[in-house]
Amino acid sequence: MERFEDIVAWQKARELTAEIYRFSQQERLRKDFALRDQMVRAAISIMANIAEGFERGRLSEFHQFLSISKASCAELRSHLYVALDADYLTAEEFETLRLKAEEVGRILGGLRHSVARKRDGS
Repeated sequence: MERFEDIVAWQKARELTAEIYRFSQQERLRKDFALRDQMVRAAISIMANIAEGFERGRLSEFHQFLSISKASCAELRSHLYVALDADYLTAEEFETLRLKAEEVGRILGGLRHSVARKRDGS
């Protein structure tokens, strides 16, 4: 990979972020500024940390930023539960977004594992 844009995890995180932005513009959530902003920030953090870690050019730093990215993915999933419980999301919308966030988390976990093996010389 030569560019962070080539990383599948970043591409999937970008798609998830776009979905979260679309959802955040719906009437149901638009007025809950705190939750809306936290959800958007967590989604942005996922893709931004992948990019930042990759651009640092060192496997140890890339691994660290992937860990942060994966944690932001978990944060977003937690916010989705709040949105569901507050009736901002239908069960179907929740499930769609949750599954996408879990997919991104799994991809990040695999990438993080791969980077750790390369970093450790395994």
